[in-house]
Order: sequence, then C-alpha cells, then structure tokens
Amino acid sequence: MNPVKLKVCGMRDPENILQVAELRPDYMGFIFYGKSKRFVGDDFDIPPRLNGDIKRVGVFVNETTAKMEDLATKHRLELIQLHGNESVEQCLELKESGRKVIKVFSIDNKFQFGQTKPFRQVADYFLFDTKSETYGGTGKSFDWKLLERYDQEVPFFLSGGLSSTNVKDVKNLSGMNLHALDVNSGVELSPGLKDIEKIGQLQEILNSNF
Repeated sequence: MNPVKLKVCGMRDPENILQVAELRPDYMGFIFYGKSKRFVGDDFDIPPRLNGDIKRVGVFVNETTAKMEDLATKHRLELIQLHGNESVEQCLELKESGRKVIKVFSIDNKFQFGQTKPFRQVADYFLFDTKSETYGGTGKSFDWKLLERYDQEVPFFLSGGLSSTNVKDVKNLSGMNLHALDVNSGVELSPGLKDIEKIGQLQEILNSNF
C-alpha cells in the first residue's frame, strides 16, 4: 500500500466528483471560499453516491467557526482546512467539535517554521503550500529543501504545483513526516474540473516510487 496518501482538491462538478472518486483518492477537497476560482457555490451538494472511504475536506479562509461547523454538518466534512489567518483558539474550537484540522502555512525562502509551533496541539495536520499574494493555490512549487528546516512533529500535506511531471521527486522527502500530496491545478482541464487521466498517471508514478 502506498504510504503517501493523495488528496484531490478544488472539486465541485458532481459528475467529475464521481469520476475522480472511482480512482479512490484518500481525500477530496471542496473549497468554500467565495473568491476562489474553484468555489463550490452556494447551492452545492456533494453527490450522495460519493464513496464513504474518501475523506471529505472543507477548505475555508478566515471564516467564522459557526459557519464552518454548519457547512461541515451539512456536507459531512471530516476535516477542516484553514487557509487564512485563523487563530490557535479557532483551531481548538473546531477540533473540539470532533473534526480534524489542517492548518495551512504559505512557504517561501523567508518562512520561519517556528510559526507552526503554537498550532502543534490544535492541528492534526499542517499543509505547506507555495506563498502567493492571494489565498489559494499558485500552481507553482516551492523549494522542497526548505522542509528540512521543519521539525517533522506534525504530519503534513504537501501542496503547490504538484503534477505527474514532478511527483517522482517526492521520493527525495523520504524520512520526513509527509502524510499526503494535495493536487489541484496540476491535474485540471479547467478550474474545478479534473483530468481523470492525469490523476491516474500521478497515482501510477506514486505507486511505483514508494
């Protein structure tokens, strides 16, 4: 079994959700941030037939705890991914509601991994993504060597420009507390619509490299 899990994020099209689900990723992410190109919309519903083994992740940016909990209940979200400036206290509120928390940190050459320490006890996972001027993905990778500065205490998701062209290099992170890869724009036909073939290729490379 592949030790590095896979999360496919930015899903919103019902048919495409079920197509991706046939590939059995470990996680599927749904973005509830109105300014995102992959915002699910106000009338969104996750297809009832979605495989229950795929963990549902709700992605939020500086949202109220009450609204996140309401949406988590409605969509049966098992994990809450926080992509903004959320506090330790808010992470704790969500964790105490019984859901797992993924706290996102935007990485560049100047990032100090000491910023993660206050969140150790309130986040189940960290997610390291490429820093940009706006919230959300850039489609670009950061220098993964920077992760050598991280103490590896909390398992992490790796995000930022992952695709079949660079996923083989993830093997260079062996020995780190890498929990899962988070793919989005690198496996898309258009924003919010995933390329099934590209995801399959990525999975094949992952399975052959680990």
